[in-house]
Amino acid sequence: MSDLTNNAVIARDSSRLMAVLDTETKNKALLAISEALIANKDSIFAANEIDLVEAEKDGLDMPLFKRLKFDDHKLSDVTSGIKSLIGLEDPVGRIALHTKLDDDLDLYRVTCPIGVIGIIFESRPDALVQIATLCVKSGNAVFLKGGREALNTNKVLSEVIYSAGVGAGLPEGWLHLLESREDVTAMLSLNDYIDLIIPRGSNSFVQYIMKNTSIPVMGHADGVCHVYIDDDCDEELALKVAIDSKTQYVSVCNATETILINRARKNTLFPKLVEELKNKNVEIFFEEDVEEWHHEYLDYKVSIKFVDSLDEAISHINKYSSGHTDCIITRDGAKAEKFMNSVDSGNVMHNCSTRFSDGFRYGFGAEVGISTSKLHARGPVGLEGLVTYKYKVYGHGNIVDDYATGRKTFKHIKCNI
Repeated sequence: MSDLTNNAVIARDSSRLMAVLDTETKNKALLAISEALIANKDSIFAANEIDLVEAEKDGLDMPLFKRLKFDDHKLSDVTSGIKSLIGLEDPVGRIALHTKLDDDLDLYRVTCPIGVIGIIFESRPDALVQIATLCVKSGNAVFLKGGREALNTNKVLSEVIYSAGVGAGLPEGWLHLLESREDVTAMLSLNDYIDLIIPRGSNSFVQYIMKNTSIPVMGHADGVCHVYIDDDCDEELALKVAIDSKTQYVSVCNATETILINRARKNTLFPKLVEELKNKNVEIFFEEDVEEWHHEYLDYKVSIKFVDSLDEAISHINKYSSGHTDCIITRDGAKAEKFMNSVDSGNVMHNCSTRFSDGFRYGFGAEVGISTSKLHARGPVGLEGLVTYKYKVYGHGNIVDDYATGRKTFKHIKCNI
């Protein structure tokens, strides 16, 4: 048995114990993790500096380089996220349905952890903290594989988090760090031990994972997000929202990559928008310059296209969007509802920035990623996306033969929960 398979067996056993942890123990572990991160920040920052130096030597793209940095600001963000997570309701053990099949036969649908989750993410060390702590709160064991650029930082972070968690009552083997692509390939074959794979990265990478494993995959592909500025809009509001959507933080999947403008605003809003984008050092690609509308820049770059109607905007978005986040800016409530009902994306916005599509901003504590698929979980995947459910049936010696022969009949009374 390989080391990875052995660790998967340990993780499977650990997941059984994670599943029955009480809320107090999980919150105690989260608090201990937060305190340990602060106490060990010097060693974390030192490891991150090694990664940054190596990344600079390797010529890592600037957007990825910015995401790689783990400093006091990032530490403050992740510990605030953990505090928020502690305050959230435990997602495990919630009763979602109660039906009286008969007077003495009760059916319940109750949430429970998924089990063992393998998560592959990009060069963001803060993502490791968010993912690990979400798995604690949702009662899952986890395999983590970060980008090679963050290897040293991730090693220290995982050691600090794992030790603090075990010291606070989590079972041995609840977290494992993978360090190589070979580990990922091997993990994809461990369908007897791993219940779900969550890959974060390019669309081609997610497709590769899906094609090379029989383990269920929750896919988060690229973020080709749109803002549509309607002819009936408040121009000042439109400029504010569009600029924030594009420039507040460019190297993330919920940053806007294409701005659609109703042609009626070509002579009024359009020149102001171009001026503001240029003031933010954004390179603009107009219709004649765009080779591929389904393009994720993750940089100070944006595509702009004129459309003649709301319907044309919806059609363009449904054709070229990645199903991540799309926004309409309009004063017309009916148009907004049509857009939000017709655009086939996990997040749809009205008069607010696409940057709001985020687990922390939605109050989920954090997120393991954004799911652009439609099964199990969609949009920011927080605690709710990391649990499934089981059915519990409570009886008193009941047998099916009584109902098959007609001696008894089902009542199927829906009960309030």
